[in-house]
This record gives sequence, C-alpha cells and structure tokens, in this order.
Amino acid sequence: MDLTSLVIFLLIGAVAGWLAGQIMKEGGFGLIGDIIVGVIGSVIGGWLFGVLGIAAGGLIGSIIAAVVGAIILLAIIRAIKRA
Repeated sequence: MDLTSLVIFLLIGAVAGWLAGQIMKEGGFGLIGDIIVGVIGSVIGGWLFGVLGIAAGGLIGSIIAAVVGAIILLAIIRAIKRA
C-alpha cells in the first residue's frame, strides 16, 4: 500500500465515521475516533456487501459500504452500552 492509498483509506474512514455519527445522532467522535469507526465500519460493510452480493465500486461505493458498516458498528456499541 503506497502513501496515496493510505491517505485515501484514512479519508474514507474519516468521512464514513463522521457520517455514521451524524446519522445515528451520536455526533462526531473527533478526527481519530471518526477514522477508527470508519475503518472498522469499512471492514464490516465490505464483508456484508460481499455476503449479500452487492458490488460497491469506486470512491462513492466505498464510502457507502463504510457508512453502512459504521452504522452497524455504532448500533452494536449502543446495544452493548444499554445492556
């Protein structure tokens, strides 16, 4: 992975984490928190889209998959906190 790919990966993670926080009404988590939520969300979203047979290509597709995964991650975290 070269530097450009790493920067794009981190930017997608930051955008996805921030969007998921806004959608789930939890607000932002700061830059590092958004990146962590977005990166973990991209792994979850990529796996889920693969299982469902959904092709998410390009930058927009990557962001959508990461946001979906990050929303799922935040929902799981919220359920664990309430338990």
